[in-house]
Amino acid sequence: MKVASSLKTLKNRSKDCKIVRRKGRVFVINKKNPKFKAVQG
Repeated sequence: MKVASSLKTLKNRSKDCKIVRRKGRVFVINKKNPKFKAVQG
């Protein structure tokens, strides 16, 4: 999982990427290709 200060560009790596909020953190998740996971902060 990548850690980034901004997720805007990481969301654009694949069209299946979605941004979700969990427990106060912002994540990029991708069900089809899990290598695109990322977290902000």
